[in-house]
Formats: sequence, C-alpha cells, structure tokens
Amino acid sequence: MLEKTYDSAAVEPKIAKAWEEADAFRAGANAKPGEDTFTIVIPPPNVTGSLHMGHALNNTLQDIMIRFERMRGKDVLWQPGMDHAGIATQMVVERKLMETQQHRREMGREAFIEKVWEWKDESGGLIFNQLKRLGASCDWSRERFTMDEGLSEAVLEVFVTLYKEGLIYKDKRLVNWDPKLLTAISDLEVEQVEVNGNLWHLRYPLEEGVTYQHPVAFDEEGKPTEYETRDYLVVATTRPETMLGDTGIAVHPDDERYRAIVGKHVILPIVGRKIPIVADEYPDPTAGTGAVKMTPAHDFNDFEVGKRAGLRAINVLTVEGNIAIVGDEDFLEGLTPNREQEMVWGELEGMDRFAARKKIVEILEAEGLVDKIEPHKHMVPHGDRGGVPIEPRLTEQWYVDAKTLAKPAIESVRAGRTKFVPKNWEKTYFEWMENIQPWCVSRQLWWGHQIPAWYGPDGQVFVEKTEEEALDAAVQHYLAHEGPWKAWVQEKLENFAPGEILTRDEDVLDTWFSSALWPFSTLGWPGDTPELAKYYPTDVLVTGFDIIFFWVARMMMMGLHFMKDDAGNPVEPFHTVYVHALVRDKNGQKMSKSKGNVIDPLELIDEYGADALRFTLAIMAAQGRDVKLDPARIAGYRNFGTKLWNATRFAEMNGAKSDPHFLPETTTLAINRWILTELARTERDVTEAIASFRFNEAAGSLYRFVWNSFCDWYLELLKPVFSGEDEKAKAEAQACAAYVLEETYKLLHPFMPFMTEELWAHTAGEGRARDSLLCHAAWPAPDFADDLAAADINWLVDLVSGIRSVRAEMNVPPGAVAPLVVVGANSVTRDRLVRHEASIKRLARVEAITLADEAPKGAAQIVVGEATACLPLGTLIDLSAERARLEKAIAKVEQEMGRIAGKLANEKFVANANPDVVAAERERYQELEQQKASLDTALKRVVEAG
Repeated sequence: MLEKTYDSAAVEPKIAKAWEEADAFRAGANAKPGEDTFTIVIPPPNVTGSLHMGHALNNTLQDIMIRFERMRGKDVLWQPGMDHAGIATQMVVERKLMETQQHRREMGREAFIEKVWEWKDESGGLIFNQLKRLGASCDWSRERFTMDEGLSEAVLEVFVTLYKEGLIYKDKRLVNWDPKLLTAISDLEVEQVEVNGNLWHLRYPLEEGVTYQHPVAFDEEGKPTEYETRDYLVVATTRPETMLGDTGIAVHPDDERYRAIVGKHVILPIVGRKIPIVADEYPDPTAGTGAVKMTPAHDFNDFEVGKRAGLRAINVLTVEGNIAIVGDEDFLEGLTPNREQEMVWGELEGMDRFAARKKIVEILEAEGLVDKIEPHKHMVPHGDRGGVPIEPRLTEQWYVDAKTLAKPAIESVRAGRTKFVPKNWEKTYFEWMENIQPWCVSRQLWWGHQIPAWYGPDGQVFVEKTEEEALDAAVQHYLAHEGPWKAWVQEKLENFAPGEILTRDEDVLDTWFSSALWPFSTLGWPGDTPELAKYYPTDVLVTGFDIIFFWVARMMMMGLHFMKDDAGNPVEPFHTVYVHALVRDKNGQKMSKSKGNVIDPLELIDEYGADALRFTLAIMAAQGRDVKLDPARIAGYRNFGTKLWNATRFAEMNGAKSDPHFLPETTTLAINRWILTELARTERDVTEAIASFRFNEAAGSLYRFVWNSFCDWYLELLKPVFSGEDEKAKAEAQACAAYVLEETYKLLHPFMPFMTEELWAHTAGEGRARDSLLCHAAWPAPDFADDLAAADINWLVDLVSGIRSVRAEMNVPPGAVAPLVVVGANSVTRDRLVRHEASIKRLARVEAITLADEAPKGAAQIVVGEATACLPLGTLIDLSAERARLEKAIAKVEQEMGRIAGKLANEKFVANANPDVVAAERERYQELEQQKASLDTALKRVVEAG
C-alpha cells in the first residue's frame, strides 16, 4: 500500500540514485531506431555559480522538453557544461589566497593558474549537484568545461582562423575599464547604479578677442528678447576630473546661439590648451546649455564625436583611475606650460580620480570659473564584480569584426531559419545586430584562454596555435627581411636561445568567446566526431533575454561562420531560441540582494520538494510574461501533487491495479468512456502545448484534468461503483482508473519527475516490476473518443457545478438540501435526469427532482443546455439580508476600484512611480473587476429569486 503521505525529502534522493544507476539520461537512451535526434545545449553556468531562480526556471523548461522528447523515442542529448567565468573565478581564488596572505602577482602566473585549477577540482561545479536536485536529466557523462582540452583546441582554431581571415585585429578604442580589477569588461558586466551627485556648470574662456551674444530673456513663444555679450562658454559635467583630457567643445549645427563661434576655440582651464568648438548632431540644444565638453578618451559618445570631428584622444588616468599627466607626451603635445600650471599639475599627479574631482572644482571656483553647482541624481556605470565605477578607457585591445560576422546571422533570422519565441524578441535581436560594434575580446586577466599571439623584438605580431608555430613564422619573417633584426634573430638561433625571440601576449579572451562556440565545441569540433555529425545542429536554445546579444547572437555568428553542411552551406546552431521572462517576487519586483527579496530555489526544494517548484514555474511561464513567484503558490502546487498521491492511494484501496492487457475501447460504463475521452483530449493538448513552447498551457491542462476531471468527478462518481455489487462494473472501473493514472504519470513526468517516477514504480502491481523507468516509458498516443459518453457526463458535471455555484453565491448552508425543478427539458435531458438522479442528489444536495413548464417563484435559475434548472431557495436563506450583504460588498469593491482608477488616471503618478508599483495597481484593478462581476451575478440571482 502506498504511504499515507508523500515525503519528497526521502523520495527524491532515491529516485535520483535510480536514474544514475540506470544511466538513464545518456544520449540515445530509449531512442527508437531511425528516430530523429533532439539536442539542447545547457547555457553553461559559471563554475563559481550556485542555483538561483533564473537557473531554476531555465533548466526546468529545458528538462520538460528533454523528458518529453525522450519519451517520444527521439535520440536525445542534453549537453551539460560549465563556463570558466574569467573574472568571477579569478576573484574567488584571489580572495581565498588573501586569507593566507598570498598575492597573485607575487606567486606568478603559472603558480596562480595551478591554484585556480585546484579550486575548480575541489569546489567548482557545485551548481551541477544543485541542478540534479532540481531533476535536470542531462547526459552527465558528457560534462564539458570551457577550459578543458577539447574546448581550448576549438578556441585556438577559431581565433587563429579569424585572425588570418582579417576578422580579428588589434585596435585602440574605448572600453569599459574596471579600475579595481584592472581589466576591460563587457557591457554585460556593467551595472547602472543610481547615485546622488552633482552637475557642475563650468566656464571655459573663449580665445582672445572672441565673444558671442547669449540670450538671457525670452517671450511667451520662447524667442530671445535680450542678449548679453559673453567671452566664455558654459558646459555642464558630472565628471570634472576628465576635463584635463578635453580636446573640443561640441554644439548642435542648428543651435543659433553658437553658430557664429563654430570653428573658434576655447582655452581649457588648468591645462591652457586651445581646443576647437565643433558642430555635431550629438549635443541636444534643449538640454543644459547645449554646449558639451568633448573628452574622447574618457566617454563613449565623445569618442564617436571625436572621430567625426577629428579631435585628439588624450588619456589622463592610469589603469587604477589616478591622474597621470606629468611627462605624458600626448597630454603635453602643443603645450608650453608656465610655472604655475606645472605646480597645479604636480599637485594633481597620482591623485585618485574622485579626490582629483574635488581638487579641480576648488581650483576652478578660486578662478571664478564655476558658473553653478546643481544636485544631480544620475546613473553611474559600475563593474558588477569590482563594485566600483568603471572608466571608459582608451586602450589597445583585440577586436572581432562583429559587423561582418553579423550579416549572415541577421539573414538567418530574417529568412526564418532560426526563430525566436516569443517572436517580438526578433526586433531586439535585429536592433542589436544591425548596430553592432567591434567586439573587444581581450581581458587583462590570468584565468582564461590566453590569446595565441606572440610579439617579436620590433612588436611584429605572430598569431598561431602554438608557440612553436609562432616561432617558425617569426624566424621566416625576420630572415626574409633585411634589417637590424635579421642579424639579431640569427644570433639567437646560433646561441640556442630561440625562446628569447618572442614574447607572448599576456591577455586572455573574453569568456563569451569560448561560450560562442558552445553548440559545436562541446560535440568535439574541430575534430570530425560522430557526436558532431549526429547532434549538430542543435534544436532549441532556452535562454533569458539579457544574453540574446552577448551569447545567442555570438553563437549564431560563430556557428554560421565555421559550421557547414555537405554542400558547404552555413548551418545555424539551432532552429529555435525560446526566450523566457524574469522570475520576480510576488509583488512583481526584480529580485536583488539589496531589496532583500531574493528567493533561494534550494530552500524551496527543501520545504516543498523539487516537483512543486518545477510545476509552479512551468504553469506560470506564459510566453512574454514575467513570473511573479509567491512561495504560497508553490505550497498550492505541492497540494496538487498531494492530490494525485491521494488519488492513487484511493484507487489502490479500492482495488485499482495495473493491467497490461487493458484496452480502452472495451469499456462499457459511460463514466469510464468519459474519463478516457477527457484523457485523450488532455494528451493532445499537452503534447501540442509543449511542442509549441506553451508550457503554462500544458501544465494548466494537466492541473484541470487531474484535480477536476479525475479527482473531483471521476473518482467521486466511481464511489458507488467501487462499493456496489456489480463485480463486472467494479473490475472495469478498477482497471480503467489504474490505466488513466498510468497515462497521467506519463503526461506529468516532464513537469514532476520525482513523484511520478515513484508512483510509476509503486503501481506496477503486486510482485511485478515495470519494464522500464517512467522516464523511458512511451509518451501517450491519444486514440480514443466517445463523444456521446463525454457529452452525457459533462452535462452531469455542468448541472452539479451550476447548482453548487448558486448555493455558494447565495450563502446556502452547506448541509441544507433543496428541491430541483427542471423547466424545458427535452427527452435526452429527461433520460439523463433519471439515469443520474442518485448522483445529482448526492453531489448537489438535492432532495427531489421534478419537471415543470415554468420556473417557480423565488427560485434561482441555471441554464444547462436547452433546459433551465431552478432552485427554490426562499425557505433556505433570507433573500433580503443576502441582497443587502451583496450590495454592501459591491459598494466596497467599487470604492476601491475608484481609488485605483484615480491613481492610474494621474499622469504624474504613472510617470514617476516605480513601474512595478504601477503594474501592481493595474493588476489589482483587474482582480477587482472580476470580483465585481461575480458579485453582480450573485446579486442578479438573489433579485430574480426574490
């Protein structure tokens, strides 16, 4: 006999062990001969990571598809793996070393990398065990790591190939620079933080003899009426320290205020450099003064304006974010400083950027060059790992020509060879790809794929897969060219010191570079492996919207460039990108540690079980809609699992047992033929919904079938059969109930794998074992339908449900019985009333059923088909009191609706309030609308009954 209660904490480890011992998830397990493959590559979690709600949703949805296709007999591979997570991992290991006063730079690169590998082997990959707790059915025997030997070979192949094709190159451009970690970082590693700062309005003196007329008064239409003569320009900035690197002032070409002085110059305070006033469409004439200082080496927008206007880019900060101008050739070019200036520069030299900001403002104030200072709340980019404001920094880095690689990737989506679900994400993809910039792939770290580039004594670069190949290329190069280095190289070779000829580039590659190769590198490329031939291209990629550009787009670019079919045509890495939404808290707020609203999925698994969490995430995963996760909802769906468990136990107690010879078409009882028809409908709905990525609809169909059709109605209607004297009917009901439960376990398995696997094993029959694990059972193939039986029982369900609703709406005491009068019944309905009389009386608390030509007075009416069912309730409830109660409730709801409507009609509230708060108010208004509709219906019934 099944245990009285389901214990997820005991069952889940047992089932996980059974799967592991059976090697149940190995690629090809359960595949039918000749069946198609189905491949998903897991978005590789960071080796430093632990399971969060985004992982839980992402991997639940992947696992639903994987288990579904495995049960359909496909040759399934769910490829697991981890990302080496350059910055994150290096930080973890450095912090660990600091505990014993060990420093990376003191121990050297090679020793440090050894420590990272030691940490990875001991502590990395915790998240895989956590994914197993969630029930993820990856082929764990194929685990890959972006730094393992095979993937490293793929990285070398791609980098060298792209370099030799001219698609990778070195360039000096602005990057996001982290002054704490001392490396360039990607846009994804930058987070915007709102800070309370200042907006400094600074006066830049015009060159000698230049003035202009600045408007100071305006008429009602905004046209200038008064002017004053000025010999300075006012610019506003949140970063006065960068002014040392200003090389121009930009104004809009249509801004009449400054048209006369475009091409003139201002004198840069403190520095003394003469810098031009240029016209460019970047400045907004309506914002601030309309004049913008240009610091091309320290601002991304200024860098682009500088390129268009031919402005110099002067870097005035060190890698640590300190002032560095004394003795700098770029800074000093064209300057002849006086003694006073040099003293100021010396005072600023080496000063931290924020200390320098304060000092520069003090100097400008002393010189009367601060026009005004305004408090200013604004967003400041911070490194998400280092936690300090990043600096746009002009450095020489390695770049990928993303614009060229993006063209085929754009065309693939436009032509429909790769589709986004929901489709609206294609627009985001196109916007990013069509405006793509060169991709900076070098990082100033030690942990990662070291760039395969070596430099000769004159700086000549040699890019090869190995140092030996690079040395060969270098020797050929230098010996073939006459010059000072030819003899030097010959000397090194003669003295057996070729290792001194080249110096390797110390930088490593951006983590996204190796991740971009994930769909094919994990299958053994650049080798010609059987796995690559069988499982590439993959089928579906499941991801969050935040990495469409950083990961999805780059996989498209790399896959199309390197993977070809037999005819040499580019092959997309996947045909579908399913983009899931965010998991938010129950109030719709984004989860963050600072808000204190982060929900730990492992704690939820401990409390409610993995199945309850998975089912909750699935049933809430509507396309394009964020998941608002309330632990109370998980508790509710745990109750759903309990309902199925109890239903199995009830069926078992009443003799239901698995019968491998049961045939649905041999059933004779209408109630059995009805549930088999409903089961087939549910099977079709669930299959179609999963195949169409409508996971919430699939879960919803299962929920309604199990809770309503099977438990609330089928088992309830079977009670008289189970307790009756008709042994033939009882045997049929027992076999049918067991069969429907087995099919239900199969349908629910992708969503709730642990409980269903346990129930499947337990219900095999006494002394028998299943032929296979449930995860390998054949997916149901619906082929039964009895429309007459379905119509018959659904009529009964509608009638009883209608009566129950009326009783609940009108506050009829639960124990009270009422007569039922049916008006306008045809012969079919009259026959049904006779056949189902006992069930109607028992389930709807009806004392007698009569037929009539018209509805009696004081009766609530329910339309069922062509007939009207009437409940005379005047003797059971106080109609006037009930009417007063409902009217009071409606007034209260209307008052609350009015309050919310007033807030939503307030443009200031909608514009300034937190978007999550506005969304919550709109949602609450919709809930109140539904409440009011229900109350209105109930009131209408009371009025009609009175």
